[in-house]
Amino acid sequence: MITKISICNLALAQLGQSPISSLEQENEKARRLNLFYAPVRDEVLRTHNWAFAAVEEPLMLLEEQADSQGRFVYKYPAEALFVRRVFDAQTAQLPFQEFFRPDLHSRALVTHSQQACVAYTRRITDENLFDAAFIKSFALALACDLAVSWKKRAAVMPRNLSRGFKLPTLLRRYANVYPSYSAFFCRGGSQPGVSGPGG
Repeated sequence: MITKISICNLALAQLGQSPISSLEQENEKARRLNLFYAPVRDEVLRTHNWAFAAVEEPLMLLEEQADSQGRFVYKYPAEALFVRRVFDAQTAQLPFQEFFRPDLHSRALVTHSQQACVAYTRRITDENLFDAAFIKSFALALACDLAVSWKKRAAVMPRNLSRGFKLPTLLRRYANVYPSYSAFFCRGGSQPGVSGPGG
C-alpha cells in the first residue's frame, strides 16, 4: 500500500538518505518533507494530464443570459486543480477565460457556448489512487525540492549529502523519466504543455 511516508522515503532514497517513520519527527528531513509534500504533489498533478486524476463533466451556468461579448458565465468546478480545456458537442476545444467573481467569492469560467463542458485535473490526496508513473515523478520532484533547499542552507544539509551529492545527478535522473519536464521541476524553466501520461 502506498502512503505519504512511503513516497517521502522514495524521495529520500533518491538523495541517499535514511528513511523516516513519521512526518512528525523532530528532525530537518521530516520538517521539510511535511512542508513540501502538498505543494509538490499539486505541482506534479498540474504538470501532466494524469488519467487517474482526469475529470470531464458539464459546467454549471451562473447566468442564463450571455454578456455583452456573447459569452456565458459558468461556475468554476469545485474540485478542479487545473482546467485543461472547455468543450461542447460541436467543438473539441473552446476558447475560455478564468476570472474571480467577488460577489461569489470564487472563480468562474467564461466561454461562448451555452452548453459547455470542462476537462480538468482533480486534486487527489488519497495516495492509494496514485498510479506508478505519478508516484515516481512525485518522489523525484520532491527529492529535487529537498536537494535545492539543502544546497541553499548548508548548515542543515545532511552530512552524506554535503560530502558527495551533486544536484545535476538528480536532474539527469528526472530527465530520464520525462525529458521535457526536468527544467520545470528544478525551477529552471517555465511550465511546459499538458500532454503526458494519461492524456
